[in-house]
Amino acid sequence: MKLAWSPDSASKAYLDTVKTCQVSRESGVAELVAAMAAGWNAQFIAETWMQGGAIATSIGLAIARSHTGGRHVCVVPDEQSGSEYAKIVSEAGVSSLPEIVVGEAEEVMEGLVGIDFLVVDCRRKDFSRVFRLAKLSGKGGVLVCKNAYSRSASRFRWRSVVDGESSRRVVRSVFLPVGKGLDIAHVSAAGGGNYGMKRWIKHFDQRTGELHVIRK
Repeated sequence: MKLAWSPDSASKAYLDTVKTCQVSRESGVAELVAAMAAGWNAQFIAETWMQGGAIATSIGLAIARSHTGGRHVCVVPDEQSGSEYAKIVSEAGVSSLPEIVVGEAEEVMEGLVGIDFLVVDCRRKDFSRVFRLAKLSGKGGVLVCKNAYSRSASRFRWRSVVDGESSRRVVRSVFLPVGKGLDIAHVSAAGGGNYGMKRWIKHFDQRTGELHVIRK
């Protein structure tokens, strides 16, 4: 079984997120992530959040969950972060709050089984390990690395966290210059592969300041 795309769900989640987050003035990350999660009909959405972090993406994921009828879990490092997160999301008018799990993300991932849409902030020192420990669903999953322009993500490669598993492969990946950068990977279903598939490679030209996205 593979992930199936629904343009209708993607459009609805995108528009609902635009309406809800319009006052935040964040640069389209929340709307895009919401559309992807809903469009792929994600049944288990997971994310990490730290105190003081932007909340719009979380709101978009909560809206996506309302369209898919799935599960949305947010992992926070401590009770104070959990309280702040719940307060802000609730004040945004989201109808159903995500499940909040307190603990170190690396440890919590061990108990979250069947994730098919995962969003992690690249500014976390352990972000690559969080992706590596994620237990994806049998139908594959979508991994999203936000704030991908950060220095900690400059040498990050999806294959370093996925291709170690013999039963899974990166089907395709893309870097989008949205907000502070989104690095996205579509991972195959268990037992699947990426043979014959195309992949996207990003290159930042330091001389001109241009970002080039190349398909190979």
